[in-house]
Amino acid sequence: MEQQIIPEIGSLGLLRFVWRQLTSMRTALVLLMLLGIGAIPGSLIPQRSQNPMEVSKYFTDSPTLATWMDRFSLFDVYASPWFSAIYILLFISLIGCVLPRTFELYKASRALPPETPKNLSRLEFYQAWEGNGSELELASTWFQKNHFRIRISDGSLSAEKGFLRETGNLFFHLALILILIGVSLGSLYGMKGDAIVNKGERFINTPTSFDSITYGKLFNESSLSPFSITVEDFIAKYDPVTNAPKDYVLTVSVISKPGATPELKTVRVNSPLTFGSTRVYLQANGYSPVVTVRDSTGAVALQGPIPFLPQDGNLRSIGAIKAPDAIPQVGFVGSFLPTYERSKGNGAISVFPEPLDPRLLLSVWLGDLGLDSGRPQSVYRIDTSVMRQIGLKALKPGQTFTYTGGSITFEGFLPWVNLQVVRDPGKSYALAGGIVAILGLLASLFARRRRIWIRINGSQIEVAGLAKNGAPGLHDEIAEFVTAIKGEK
Repeated sequence: MEQQIIPEIGSLGLLRFVWRQLTSMRTALVLLMLLGIGAIPGSLIPQRSQNPMEVSKYFTDSPTLATWMDRFSLFDVYASPWFSAIYILLFISLIGCVLPRTFELYKASRALPPETPKNLSRLEFYQAWEGNGSELELASTWFQKNHFRIRISDGSLSAEKGFLRETGNLFFHLALILILIGVSLGSLYGMKGDAIVNKGERFINTPTSFDSITYGKLFNESSLSPFSITVEDFIAKYDPVTNAPKDYVLTVSVISKPGATPELKTVRVNSPLTFGSTRVYLQANGYSPVVTVRDSTGAVALQGPIPFLPQDGNLRSIGAIKAPDAIPQVGFVGSFLPTYERSKGNGAISVFPEPLDPRLLLSVWLGDLGLDSGRPQSVYRIDTSVMRQIGLKALKPGQTFTYTGGSITFEGFLPWVNLQVVRDPGKSYALAGGIVAILGLLASLFARRRRIWIRINGSQIEVAGLAKNGAPGLHDEIAEFVTAIKGEK
């Protein structure tokens, strides 16, 4: 028996095969699933761009495990090569899958409906009766009135409607591409930063003014809008019954560009400031105790407001006061309670977010603060592992606590606000893509593709229809159509 030799596929054939596999809808769905799975580590594991101190803690506590995790870019998931590869492949797959379908749908939408089949009796909802010869004219009028596409043949009419279903399905997938474009533009050319600003302080939109800031891959620091914001006042209103916030009003003095005249503006939670493509949001608020720390020589080692971070809805806040210039070095682990009260189970608590009876609870620690170790540490916490506790005290505004080696005075407090500065050039594309995706999905779910034929066979009138995918409603539509051409009411 003669053996058949199968020719080699060749490099061109291999590329064509790979392209067909990549641009199939099945591959796109698999890549979309992989993208979702790949995003899970970014939610569970601290990321360098968001929490570098937690990442540093990983390397301190489990250096071997952290090294292996770092090799797989688990601390930089969204900037990792493997996540970018999935993202890019999904982008290419969707484009290669959707664009050919777009051209095919365009051609199909301009084509005439198919000719009338020979055996209408085999189709759905077939009806036949003796006619009077005017049925085709009445049918043409009814089809035009109901926006059917019509094909006129000798003694028959073919009508079709419902391309909105395929169009909606296609627009849904095109919208996914638009969303991916928006997300990629934001990750490449966008930025996001946060800064806590006390009342009376000024924020200048420069990298050194942010508490945390992340840049897109292609973002240039020179693209930062040259504005400054001075916090003039902040008013928070709360419901006295439920303690829930009712309104936040931030009054700021804004200089939009160098040399411009300051303008007073109001910022609310859903009413940000806008500087070109950059927006400034009011994201959070809290209190900064104002303290004066003196060392053993009587010199002022630290003076000013120290932001504390809220821990609950009543703005019970914790923070750290560090005085590295004091002799000896001293640190304070503190809690600020806007409305102080004692609880049997929880000790000192705050029962209302407004400062009706403020207290500053302090734990005093002497020793090396570790600021010269080179390791990053939070400004809101103190590592007391090598320090010695020397005192505990609760202070009201104006009171002073004297301890061994110095004193601390609770001068008062200021409200602070967290300003989030966001530049996202792809947001409008992602929003438009989301709206189009929803509209396309609704159209694909509720639109019905159907065809209706009518033919004069001698003196007999034949009518039949066909609904794609068995969509309901064709029976009622044909009944309405037959009633119209029979002249019945």
